[in-house]
Amino acid sequence: MTPFDAQRAIATLHSFRFFGLVFLLPGVVGPDLPASFAVVAAYGDFATGLLAMLALLTVRLRPLFWSFVVAFNVAGVIDLVLDYYHATLANLPAHAGELGSLYAIPIIYVPLLMITHVTAFYLLLRPQARANA
Repeated sequence: MTPFDAQRAIATLHSFRFFGLVFLLPGVVGPDLPASFAVVAAYGDFATGLLAMLALLTVRLRPLFWSFVVAFNVAGVIDLVLDYYHATLANLPAHAGELGSLYAIPIIYVPLLMITHVTAFYLLLRPQARANA
């Protein structure tokens, strides 16, 4: 797979990060979910998802595509690091029951997102000569 195709696949996965907005819905999560975690997680995911969608929309404009790839990966890593920080401050494990069915997001989806961000940065930073080999 070419680096371009790999970045498209990664952007497709991250375009679904609007799922993080459900942390704001009281009927989906418990009322005692710390707002310091929920708001940052929701809007950070939303911003990253929008940038990933913009990357996918600009696939035919390669320079613009690559700019959005860098943007959504930087925004996504910053979002996840801030989420880890706020979850630790809010003692999120003590409030795990407030997540309800969304418990799968920090347990399964978030590690997948971080792994794909690391992969995307690896593909962006490796020398092109090796990428073509």
